[in-house]
Formats: sequence, C-alpha cells, structure tokens
Amino acid sequence: MTRRRVVVRGHVQGVFFRDSVRRLAAQRDVAGWVRNRSDGSVEAALEGHADDVEALIEFCRTGPRGAHVESVEVVAEEPCGEHGFAAG
Repeated sequence: MTRRRVVVRGHVQGVFFRDSVRRLAAQRDVAGWVRNRSDGSVEAALEGHADDVEALIEFCRTGPRGAHVESVEVVAEEPCGEHGFAAG
C-alpha cells in the first residue's frame, strides 16, 4: 500500500476535476478523498496499490477536459488504512 497527498494548481475548479478523480479512484479501488481549496487548487489524498495511485497522479497532471493544470505537488505519506473515497 502507498499513500500520496496531491495538490493540483491551475484552472482546476469548475471543470469536474473532483468528480473525475472520484470516478477513477472507484475504478482503481483507491481510497481517500479529494476537495477544492480556497486558493483555487484541488487537493487529494490517494491510498492504494502503487500502480493505481500512480495512475491517478498521472491523470491529475492533465485533468479532465476543460482543466488547465499548471503544477502538481506530490508528497508521500504513511498509509492509514483508509476505506472508500469522498469528494467534498
């Protein structure tokens, strides 16, 4: 298991970014959460098998249609046994 905290900056709110991450996480059986931040960025915690988490991080580098990603910050964290995925 691996866990990564991801902060995506650019034009990433109002383009179904969170919902796209939530759907992909469900397909990949990745747990965690994704939320909009007040500074206009999107933050996510992703926990699961390394290949599946990496696939979500790669998606975050481009985002859904309509998004314009300027940067992606990825920080390794200790897995905490999270279950399910929340988009808030």
